[in-house]
Amino acid sequence: MLKSLQAIEACRETGKLSGGHFPWLDYIVQAEETIVNLERVASLHELEYINPVLDYVERSLRLLDSLPLSYWVKELVEETLVWSETAKGGTLRQRRQWQAEGINIFAHNIGSAQLYLRHTGGIGEEEHDPESAPGLKADGAEAEKRVIVHRLIETHGLIGQQIRGEVPPSVNRPLPRMVEEGLLTADELERLLFALNHCIISAVSPELWQEVRPQVMKLIALISSGDLHAEVPMKERLRRMRAGAIAGGEDYDTEWDALLQEGFNPDVLEPMQPVTFWYVESALQTFSLEQFLKVMALTACGSKLSSLNHISYEAVMNSIYYDYKGAKKINVYKKRIIEKYLSGLAWEDILNGSTPPGNPHLIHRLRREEHLPDTLFFNFEFSPAAEKLIEFCIEAEKSALYERAVLLLFDLFELRRDAFDRFHNEDTYLSQMNGTADYKAVILEYVTGRKVLDIGPGGGVLLDLIEERMPGVIPVGIDISSNVVEALRQKKQREGRRWEVLQGDALNLKDFVEPGTVDTVIFSSILHELYSYVPLNGKKFNHATVAAALVSSLEVLADGGVIIIRDGIMSEPPEQRRRVRFLETDGMAALERYAKDFAGRDIQVERVNEHEVLLPVNDAMEFLYTYTWGEEAYIHEVQEQFGYFTPSQYKSFIEQTLGGQARIEVFRHYLQEGYTEALQDRIIIMDEDGREVPLPDSTCFIVIRKEG
Repeated sequence: MLKSLQAIEACRETGKLSGGHFPWLDYIVQAEETIVNLERVASLHELEYINPVLDYVERSLRLLDSLPLSYWVKELVEETLVWSETAKGGTLRQRRQWQAEGINIFAHNIGSAQLYLRHTGGIGEEEHDPESAPGLKADGAEAEKRVIVHRLIETHGLIGQQIRGEVPPSVNRPLPRMVEEGLLTADELERLLFALNHCIISAVSPELWQEVRPQVMKLIALISSGDLHAEVPMKERLRRMRAGAIAGGEDYDTEWDALLQEGFNPDVLEPMQPVTFWYVESALQTFSLEQFLKVMALTACGSKLSSLNHISYEAVMNSIYYDYKGAKKINVYKKRIIEKYLSGLAWEDILNGSTPPGNPHLIHRLRREEHLPDTLFFNFEFSPAAEKLIEFCIEAEKSALYERAVLLLFDLFELRRDAFDRFHNEDTYLSQMNGTADYKAVILEYVTGRKVLDIGPGGGVLLDLIEERMPGVIPVGIDISSNVVEALRQKKQREGRRWEVLQGDALNLKDFVEPGTVDTVIFSSILHELYSYVPLNGKKFNHATVAAALVSSLEVLADGGVIIIRDGIMSEPPEQRRRVRFLETDGMAALERYAKDFAGRDIQVERVNEHEVLLPVNDAMEFLYTYTWGEEAYIHEVQEQFGYFTPSQYKSFIEQTLGGQARIEVFRHYLQEGYTEALQDRIIIMDEDGREVPLPDSTCFIVIRKEG
């Protein structure tokens, strides 16, 4: 076993430092500040109970111990691995002292190389600079070994960072210099670099190593031959930094070209060519390409870059994640606010360095530290009030206060005041929407013509169905949520779909689609959301909102086109009542909570006994819809009213709203499959006399034809 592994095991068993025998281990073990790339961290909470740097170093050493390498290679790689993370260690007091002494604790490879020099001696301090003139004359085998290890530490991880676009090829210049100086042969350098990078990358993820191994081997061969290649164009470096977004469906070249038409000038980013980027993908990968490039432009235009070697987005990374139910998630509250901030910045203003003042609760800031003059730190800074409100929203996710907390956030940052963007369970919600494909397939039987609008397409399941089953039809999804639209565009690119998606308002379709050019407009489980969330004339839960949506649809329809509605329905006569017996001990409490929180109307509850209540049939069903969905959906469902008309009311409403321009061709209603099964062990529903009755109809299906 490697001596370094024996030292780590002894430290873990005894809980004691090495007493200076292994200074690298003492530094790492004493770390009081957690410095880790959050990209592959599953839970932030777990970082409080582990030493991620020590764990990583140990994993890399165990990999090294298992490799069939010569003693000479293994010894050099071991010495490199144990020192390469030391700049992330040390107590806070030590780290302040290091800063005062000129140790670069931010650029970990450089700082670690400096610490190595301090403890081994025999090499001049100028060797810590990767861009320094050809290095020292090393006299003797031990001195040569120190030079080699020092060069390997200061270039630690840079091959992987070059593949990711984070560094220019020139940063690896110290490596072929060792061949030029006669410290190593090209073959020896290649074997060293292969073993070292195998351990470095596999310790992050064995799967990642298998994925990038061919690129690593190719790059190592070039470096060992002395061919560092010309500098990679900035557009290509940025593309590599967007690897995660591109894998998720971002059409990089198409979006880049579209941004050029909107005023983006890539020339302003060229001064960033020699710079090393830190934590950029981890911090910004979930933002759109436009938002990403605006951050890059703000960085480039906001500071003199001629003296810079490093740009850090570590502060953005550390603030953009939080734990939700034990797992790391994007802090979507901050993300949406940052998105709005960036959308308010015109390219011309950014490029001229004259960004207008934004919301007083958010600003971007470029900062330099006196002890690190070659490093620029970028961050988004929220006001104390905004930070507290975001913390409140995160805490309120666990209770019915959530919706109120989010509305406060909407007000503070002038975000949209509706709940189409479901902050904390967006992925789950879109997955649930995609799970309703069987119910939506019947819609296809009534689709007319070639151009079809799907209003509120959610996860895109209906768009997929139309594309797959109706090859002659052009499906177009329209959603007001920029996040839904972005997710759908990525899905389209990722899966090679031919449907289109637009960001637009269902109440003003003619602003986004030419009137008279649409053959079918589909509202599948969306009208009740418009009714519940979209205020018209200052009022939500407003039938006038439904009317506006229908009129908007009719305006873009061609003669003979159809409006298809699948949505909630109320029972009639509405005055009939239902008796509900709860079979679960918490059922009564759930109803009482719901009656208090439901925003649509007052729920009329008459308690019969400890387990039974009597209430109007439509109040009963509104509650049972939410009761079926469960706690995860509760905070949203109490803000939605699924049924907003009885059948006779709906027919009359359509006729009055659309008049002689339209004719109802299909009108039916039914109980959606699944409700009976989901509730059978939880409640018994009865008439007023206590006789068991089936659940009433929940859903309507309507087809309206535009008259020529």
